[in-house]
Amino acid sequence: MTCDVTREAKAGYRLCVGIFLLDGAGRVFVGQRHDVPGEAWQMPQGGIDPGETAIEAGLREMKEEIGTDRAEPLQESGVWRSYDLPTEIGRRIWRGRYKGQTQKWLALRFLGEDKDIRLDLPQPEFRAWRWTDPEGLRGLVVPFKRDVYLSVVDEFRHLWA
Repeated sequence: MTCDVTREAKAGYRLCVGIFLLDGAGRVFVGQRHDVPGEAWQMPQGGIDPGETAIEAGLREMKEEIGTDRAEPLQESGVWRSYDLPTEIGRRIWRGRYKGQTQKWLALRFLGEDKDIRLDLPQPEFRAWRWTDPEGLRGLVVPFKRDVYLSVVDEFRHLWA
């Protein structure tokens, strides 16, 4: 799985990878954000560093955000998906440098055990986590990411259905 991130750059958007991590029962990993009050759930994601492939970035981000990279690639999204951040969030986390993110999504199969997932990391991303039915993401995710998540579910549906 490779992607040409230089060709996919969208002005004003951060290049990023999203991780659709499935367990053996066809449920997807979601984490409750550590830095947002309330019920802000999302799948792991993060920036693609220069010279990294999408899969390299995805496994690195998994390790950084959930303490494990025990997963095998299943499929790379056929398209890049973008979303805009609410202005106040963009100012807080990136000082207004980006309007939002452009993401390449990866479907991965989790090969570890639940005990391999660790949130007690030096810079925690999540305060809680769970496995959920992919169809249930609609009711969990923040509104500004909802369309992206629903299109990812549609693209990867054949992997658990």
